Amino acid sequence: MNWPEHRIPPPVVALLIALAMWWLAGFGPWLPAATLPRVLLGCAIALLGGAISSAGSIAFRRARTTVNPMTPDKASALVTRGIYTRTRNPMYVGVTLVLLGWAVYLCALWPLLGPVAFVLYISHFQIAPEERALSKLFGADYAAYCTRVRRWL
Repeated sequence: MNWPEHRIPPPVVALLIALAMWWLAGFGPWLPAATLPRVLLGCAIALLGGAISSAGSIAFRRARTTVNPMTPDKASALVTRGIYTRTRNPMYVGVTLVLLGWAVYLCALWPLLGPVAFVLYISHFQIAPEERALSKLFGADYAAYCTRVRRWL
């Protein structure tokens, strides 16, 4: 296990990246966009992300398994229904969309790196260790699930 694996909660990672995006927006270059459409598009993308993330969380709660991303080895059920038929990581997909909506709202080029940074960080330091833990816990069932459903979208 690498040191950062499961050490920084994904919401904290997302918040730090969102703050960095806001800071980077001050450096431009700014993208030409009318205010109202930009704000509406940014909000729509973020709301979609929130809905996808919430659907993942609700599915975990219904299955009575842990939603704590810091302890995937404590999972008591392999959730494969609902939103989990489309993506193995809807909570991370949702957060990525929220960050993308924030980037659209900020309307500058540099903040677009934020969602990319989140995906790279989460893939390496969160999802990979989660997948190892789920493989140990659920074996062939998890392997079969991984062949049916993509990691992201």
